[in-house]
Amino acid sequence: MSRNNNSDKWSKVTKVYIKNIEPTLNQRALFSDGTINYRIPNEPMPYETVTIRFRTEKDNVDAVYLIIENENQKIRMELTSFDEIFDYYSIQIKLEDKKVEYFFEINANSNLCYYNRQGVSMEIQQYYNFQIMPGFHTPDWAKGAVFYQIFVDRFFNGDASNDVLDNEYIYIGEGTREVNRWDKYPDSMGVREFYGGDLSGVMKKLDYLQELGVDAIYFNPIFVSPSNHKYDIQDYDYVDPHYGAIVKEKGEVLDEGDKSNERAYRYITRVTDKENLEASNQLFIELVNEIHKRGMKVILDGVFNHCGSFNKWLDRERIYENQEGYDKGAYISEDSPYRTFFRFRGGNWPYNKQYDGWWGHDTLPKLNYEESDKLFDYIMEIARKWVSPPFNADGWRLDVAADLGYSNEFNHRFWKLFRKNVKEANPNAIIIAEHYGDPSSWLRGDEWDTVMNYDAFMEPITWFLTGVEKHSDEYHGDLFGSSENFFRSMKSSMVKFTTPSLEVSMNELSNHDHSRFLTRTNRKVGRTNTAGPREAEEGINKAIFREAVVMQMTWPGAPTIYYGDEAGVCGWTDPDNRRTYPWGREDVELIELHKELIRIHKDYNALKRGSILFLGGDYQYLSYGRFNEEDKFVVIINNIEYERTFVIPVWEIGITDQDRLVRLIQTTEEGYNLEAVHYQVEEDHLVIRVPAYSGTIVKNTEAY
Repeated sequence: MSRNNNSDKWSKVTKVYIKNIEPTLNQRALFSDGTINYRIPNEPMPYETVTIRFRTEKDNVDAVYLIIENENQKIRMELTSFDEIFDYYSIQIKLEDKKVEYFFEINANSNLCYYNRQGVSMEIQQYYNFQIMPGFHTPDWAKGAVFYQIFVDRFFNGDASNDVLDNEYIYIGEGTREVNRWDKYPDSMGVREFYGGDLSGVMKKLDYLQELGVDAIYFNPIFVSPSNHKYDIQDYDYVDPHYGAIVKEKGEVLDEGDKSNERAYRYITRVTDKENLEASNQLFIELVNEIHKRGMKVILDGVFNHCGSFNKWLDRERIYENQEGYDKGAYISEDSPYRTFFRFRGGNWPYNKQYDGWWGHDTLPKLNYEESDKLFDYIMEIARKWVSPPFNADGWRLDVAADLGYSNEFNHRFWKLFRKNVKEANPNAIIIAEHYGDPSSWLRGDEWDTVMNYDAFMEPITWFLTGVEKHSDEYHGDLFGSSENFFRSMKSSMVKFTTPSLEVSMNELSNHDHSRFLTRTNRKVGRTNTAGPREAEEGINKAIFREAVVMQMTWPGAPTIYYGDEAGVCGWTDPDNRRTYPWGREDVELIELHKELIRIHKDYNALKRGSILFLGGDYQYLSYGRFNEEDKFVVIINNIEYERTFVIPVWEIGITDQDRLVRLIQTTEEGYNLEAVHYQVEEDHLVIRVPAYSGTIVKNTEAY
């Protein structure tokens, strides 16, 4: 067989060698990556021997060289195996205890090119070198795991006795509000309203999560905090009793209209009394034990850049001032042992009570690690505590991780020591950072394991399928349906990860900071305070959401479901995205679709740790392959209102005329179809007709 490089189709002719006629280098056959099929082992230890492989078209090149740039080495690779389509070149290298950067040089007569993480290049591009970080290992359990994110207050109320009550305390100038109607839309400034969701509620819904196919639960913050989002922590040592257990009560709720905290005895008792705090921690221990029994993991939200003005170290709200067992807060006393925990400004005491707040918010005081070894050591103890017995959490998600500290240099120092502490306490714990932009300087093997994957997942998929920005704040028609922009964005962002980080990256369609993906399918711009909450449900297109879930379950990384997405929950960006889970009003068809796609994702290692190749694209059309030596998948997305026929070069992932393909699932405007439809490969291409607004998964199978 031979192929003209200017054509996507094979020419069924015998290869004849005639003097002075040179074969054309087939660039589309060239491939390597950092997966286990092309780097063995793909997470090597220092001083280990690693086998690196490279793929070319069969009988198409003269030589392949491995270029180890940081060692100035150029080593010729050996042809070690071949199949009907491809030749495979290999080489073994002995590592040291330092990073290795490499790329490939390919020679075919007078043709020469290079291959790096971006693919084929006509020039050396150091930024896109493949990288090996000896000793860098991300937890195997997290590779391709299905995560489920829970905003606890809105998931399920399992214990009404711990609910936050009306006017139980004052928060940002107003009293708290107990919401008694579970399906009420969140207020546009609803930070003080509480629906009653708690850890007992999660415990009661574990059967549901297990049946859905969840591997790990990621909790938004659960530590003591006055807000419903709990990103303003007041005590890192304890689970909030409003999420845990209240076994001791004292005093009364504030009178209606009372704007002081002097009578908030009930709240003070609930969140400072050690009986309530210890009972809440014990409930968490029991919950984690039950989750682990079911084969699932637990990820906690670590908010270490800032705390809250209620925090016991600052105590601006005078919650802890006269409570037994608590030292004076830094806002209360100049002699507080926590004075250096915050950076104060201004004149002499008591006039210097101005302190740095994150983004200027005085309710979110920034933690001053550079000037407080005591604070630094304390947070390192917290990092260890919650991933160690008896709590045994399986990792941390780190809030605004790049903002921590007052300098980039200190930020990296902090996260290096944070990783050391966490991994010593629990080697299988994962460290996931919230981060926007290039994360590569933190993903060098000694800080974070990975990130919440905005740039190489959420954003490109959102722009392509909906044209709407992830907050629903902007619409760009030029990005809507643009496969060129999609592939360019994905490639440029994915290369900023090494494979161990990419395989555990948190791939979300929605979360607590952005609009619900189902709302984005209406292609409208708005927020709840401008458009109203009902508008977030108008004009949605569930077929587009189904396409997105197909992509989520077939893309490299850890697919992460934001609670209620699978049940059809809509919502603008926060706080509207924090609507309650619609128990009894679920979209059952969407839940069943998630179950089927999760099952497919988990059944095949190629979808969890296999390679990826972009196979085709046009306006509102994408196709890509996921593959390893055993299984080969083709995913086809048709994001338009009419059916189309596509010719897909499946030979690029190793599928030939001798293979048969079977459809595993197809989503449509009406729902989804599990009928096993078989396809014949024609001239090493798949010719397939797909319906409007559809996502289709096919894979290789034995001849029938």
